[in-house]
Amino acid sequence: MKIVVIGAGAWGTALAVNAARAADGGLPRHQVALWARDAALVTTLQRERANSRYLPGIALPDGLVVQGGGAASLAPALSGQDLIVMATPVSAARSLLHSLQHATVPVVWLSKGFEAPFASEPHLASSSPSFGLLVHEIRAQVAINLRAGVLSGPSFALEVARGQPTALVAASEHAEVREALVAAFHSATLRVYASDDVVGVEVGGAVKNVLAIAAGLCDGLQLGLNARAALITRGLSEIMRLGVALGAKAETFMGLSGLGDLVLTATGDLSRNRKVGLLLAQGQTLQQAVASLGHVAEGVYCARTVVQRAQSLGIDMPIAQSVVALLDGQVLPEQAVALLMGRDPTAELH
Repeated sequence: MKIVVIGAGAWGTALAVNAARAADGGLPRHQVALWARDAALVTTLQRERANSRYLPGIALPDGLVVQGGGAASLAPALSGQDLIVMATPVSAARSLLHSLQHATVPVVWLSKGFEAPFASEPHLASSSPSFGLLVHEIRAQVAINLRAGVLSGPSFALEVARGQPTALVAASEHAEVREALVAAFHSATLRVYASDDVVGVEVGGAVKNVLAIAAGLCDGLQLGLNARAALITRGLSEIMRLGVALGAKAETFMGLSGLGDLVLTATGDLSRNRKVGLLLAQGQTLQQAVASLGHVAEGVYCARTVVQRAQSLGIDMPIAQSVVALLDGQVLPEQAVALLMGRDPTAELH
């Protein structure tokens, strides 16, 4: 297959490396192009054959082509491809989907998060279905005719780039898109399962980032393993409540993009969102914590939008609400924990 990955961050680079790596016969599994808007980054990748900024220690396979350097170079990069992969933050999804609206091949995204309200109209976030959207909802607004889907699941970019065993979910309402994703990325080290529950896969991938901040806070305050287990379990309930309200299948959240992604992001040392919680527990400000990462932590940027979307649907998400209060500086780390533990008793399956 001919595949173009748009976005040369850690995850986009890792997936491109994995797909372009030589198979047993010595030839690349696919013809893969990695496209980036940043001209300086493109030059560095072409010269060093490595993405030291986002994925240090990983060499780019010889067959991986690096392209880009500006918006005008995107159209030529799309020509003749069999699959287009969007490896950009959610904040860039709307403009990119708009530019891809006439694509005739499957388009998939790797983004995990909700779109933040437009800066000019933040007051509409909780009241209008046009704000706080998942990527498939953005696509329905700006590129409705695309055959599209999402690739998600428990995956740290570094491990995928190294070829360590990983399992992902390819979700789309179109069988053709699911089949294209399996053909592109399923391999001896990367298993790809198919699903038609785009809503569930997206909600699981987005909300777990917010809950991972809470898990990092829990570990940073040394509250113990009991507390971590309780937080992950109750966090999964929050994900499921919101997802079902948005039209997802409940069983999706017991799979890779629900429970699997939550456990990985809430407990793994490579998790950027968990790291934010750890640093806040140590007394760092949010600005200091984010600056120290060097990468995007989607949970920081979508936490408020997750809560606003939940509130608009009448969904109670106390852990996510506590994370927002912490990020907004309304409570200290210890106070956030006290708020959660001080809630009135309720039935578990509520």
